[in-house]
Amino acid sequence: MQVRLAYGRHGLEVTLPDERVIGVLRYRDVAPLADPLAAVRGVLESPSGTPSLLELARGRRSACILVCDITRPVPNELILRPMLEQLAAAGLEPEQCRILVATGLHRPCRPDELVEMLGVWVLEHYRVENHNGQALEEHVYLGESPHGVPIWIDRRYVEADLKIAIGLIEPHFMAGFSGGRKLICPGIAALPTIRAWHSPRFLEHPRAAAGILEGNPVHEENTWIARRAGCDFIVNAVIDAERRPLAFFAGDMEKAFLEGVAFVRTVVCDTIPEPADIVVSSAAGYPLDATFYQAVKGMVGALPIVKPQGTIILAARLEEGIGSEPFQQIFRDFPSPEQFFQRILQDDYFQMDQWQVEELVRVVRRAEVCVVTEGLSPETLRALYVDGARSFEEALQRALDRHGADAKLAVIPKGPYVLASLQAA
Repeated sequence: MQVRLAYGRHGLEVTLPDERVIGVLRYRDVAPLADPLAAVRGVLESPSGTPSLLELARGRRSACILVCDITRPVPNELILRPMLEQLAAAGLEPEQCRILVATGLHRPCRPDELVEMLGVWVLEHYRVENHNGQALEEHVYLGESPHGVPIWIDRRYVEADLKIAIGLIEPHFMAGFSGGRKLICPGIAALPTIRAWHSPRFLEHPRAAAGILEGNPVHEENTWIARRAGCDFIVNAVIDAERRPLAFFAGDMEKAFLEGVAFVRTVVCDTIPEPADIVVSSAAGYPLDATFYQAVKGMVGALPIVKPQGTIILAARLEEGIGSEPFQQIFRDFPSPEQFFQRILQDDYFQMDQWQVEELVRVVRRAEVCVVTEGLSPETLRALYVDGARSFEEALQRALDRHGADAKLAVIPKGPYVLASLQAA
């Protein structure tokens, strides 16, 4: 059986033994939008839970539009052009509008990445700036959430007269689904906010997982924080496995987001009849598989269908290496997953990006992980709590030898973008 895994910009073709494969988990077939631009214009004019964008924008003195950074393949230019036309028709000139890249604690986007994300026309006509979550002085303190999270939100957004967020709805391994409120928290929150929101008291909750909103404290907390910061209008896209737009949802931050989530569930959920000894997955290709930090999401996405002590084979390009320096320092400080996990349960410990290591530890406690990549050596990967292989064939043979002649295998070509689960008994 030939399967194409999402890997880098061009994919990775792999061969699997047909008799071992019990399922290939994919997006359901949904026709892409025939006219995506018309669909965007339609939701701007007839949104859910709010007046049209044109009506909302009339009389406003300024606007701040949040967009995702390079790690999310949002069709920003497609959305921004008609949106900015509507703002101009309402009287908001380009100098009254700011586009703010919601980086969270990620690095700032480079000029070439901004061109890829937004298009030349937007960059030539509008101010585009990166959020800096570590510059506390650039944020406004909005008090504490009911669970004691200090709320620091980017001043440029808080002080804008019209607040807009553009995002993408897809499964998210902590918050249930991306999009909606996530553009605000963590997108434009400061380090103290993200530190508290990403702490073990939220992440270790059993419902802090992909596809879960109800009872998920990560989702509930950042929804509360986003309400506190305010959001007048969202536009969220849903894309297919080829990144073609399937639908757009716009209007009220919560109503439009939940409508989008309901649609996404009809597209991204797939099942297998029983747990697999070996799960072959990916980190969803570029831009999500550029670093090991982001690739952790592909490992977490395989957890619901892998047997205890099974094997996850993850294909990820990792062209930018491991991730941030604080992320790398954690592995130097804690040579084993157990050492790290015991330390983060103590209130006096904090290191930026520790939450991603926490999710990684959740995986390696359940399954063996082998990463197939050109970006990092097997020796480097072993220091990151996982094994490495130079080729997919090497990784697969190693897993088959480990699990024996009766080993069952499942494949998730798009990794974390598919909600994988077991069929109900």
